[in-house]
Amino acid sequence: MFGTVNNYLSSVLSATDDYDGEALGTHISLRDVHVQNHNLYIAQPEKLVERFLKPPIDEVVSAHLKVLYQLAQEPPNYMEAYTQQAAACGAVVRLLQSLKDENWCLPLMYRVCLDLRYLAQACEKRCRGFTPGHVLEKAADCMMACFRVCAADGRASEEDTKRLGMMNLVNQLFKVYFRINKLHLCKPLIRAIENCVFKDSFPLPEQITYKYFVGRRAMFDSNYQGAVEDLSFAFTNCPDRFASNKRLILIYLVPVKMLLGYLPAKSLLQRYDLLLFHDLALALKAGNVKRFDEIVRDHELVLIRSGIYLLVEKLKFMVYRNLFKKVFIIRQTHQLDMDDFLAALQFVGVTDVSLNEAHCIIANLIYDGKIKGYISHAHNKLVVSKQNPFPPLISL
Repeated sequence: MFGTVNNYLSSVLSATDDYDGEALGTHISLRDVHVQNHNLYIAQPEKLVERFLKPPIDEVVSAHLKVLYQLAQEPPNYMEAYTQQAAACGAVVRLLQSLKDENWCLPLMYRVCLDLRYLAQACEKRCRGFTPGHVLEKAADCMMACFRVCAADGRASEEDTKRLGMMNLVNQLFKVYFRINKLHLCKPLIRAIENCVFKDSFPLPEQITYKYFVGRRAMFDSNYQGAVEDLSFAFTNCPDRFASNKRLILIYLVPVKMLLGYLPAKSLLQRYDLLLFHDLALALKAGNVKRFDEIVRDHELVLIRSGIYLLVEKLKFMVYRNLFKKVFIIRQTHQLDMDDFLAALQFVGVTDVSLNEAHCIIANLIYDGKIKGYISHAHNKLVVSKQNPFPPLISL
C-alpha cells in the first residue's frame, strides 16, 4: 500500500488538510496494511517527513515510521518500538493542545493510545530487566496526559469538544489498571465520567466496555447490586454476534447474581459454555457442601484466572444456609439442637467439621442476616425467629 514513502506522506498530508481524523488514524495504526510496506521502515525519517508535514503531526508520523523500523528488526525491538510510540503519544498531546474548539483528531488519539498499550503489553511479555507492570504503568501515564487535555476542554461546543474522547481513553486505562492490579486508580476516572454531561452520549460500544469494567470494580468492592446493574447493562446491550464478549461478561455477572439469590437458567449457561455455574447452582440449591467444594476444587485454576475464586467461595455460606434450612424444615421447631447441624454436614459428606466449627459457621450466617436468631451456648441450641427465620436471599 502507498508504494513509496513519498506517496504515504502525501496521503497523510491530504488527510490532515481535510481534517479527516479517521483516515489519519488509519495511516498511524499498527493494524493497517501499510505496516507491511518495507519502504516505510526508516530509522531516521525526520528530515523526509518535515518536507511534507508541519509540527506536531510530523513528530507523530516520524515516531510511527521509527516504530515500524524497530518492529521489522530480527528479533523485533519491542522496547525501542514502545519508546517511539510513547513519543508519538506525546506529540498527539501537543496536537490536541494546539487545536482550539476542534476534535477531528480524536480518532488519531484513539489509534496511537491503543497501539501504545499493545506495545507495552508486548514489552511486558517479551522483555526483561524491569518490574512487572512497569511499562504498562508508564503507558498509562502517557494516556493520562491525553485524558487531561480532553477532560479540560470545557469551552467548546458539544459537537467540537474533546471531552467526547474521554470514555475511549478511560476504557484503555481500565484495561491497563486491571492488568497491573491497580484498581484504586480507576476511581477518579469513574468520577470524571459520571460527572460528565455527555455520559449517555458516548458511543454504545464504549458504554458497554465502560460498564463492564465499572461493574467488575463494584464486584471487587463488594457493591454487588451496583455490579449487577452495570454488568447487566453491558450484557444486554452487547450484540449477540460478539458471543465471546457476552460470555466474558457472564463470568462475572452470574456469580454476583447468585450471591444476591438469583440462580441462572441452564439454557443461558449452556449457550455460552458456562455449565460450571449450573453445577454450582445445583449444589447450592441442594445445600450439598461437599459437592460444591468438589466443583470449586476441580475448576480452581479457571476461577483464579478469571478473578472470581474468592467471589465463588463466598457462595459457600449460601450452601450452608440452604442445608441448615432443611434441618429447620425437618425439625419444625424454633429451638434447634446444634448437633443436628453437625449431623447434616456429615450427611452431605463433610466429616472434618467439629461442633465448634459448626457454631462458627452459624454465627457467621446470623451476622450476615442469612439466619434470624441466636445461639444459646448454655443449651447448645440455635433459637431462630418465629417470623421468617431464613429470609429469602434476594431480600438481603
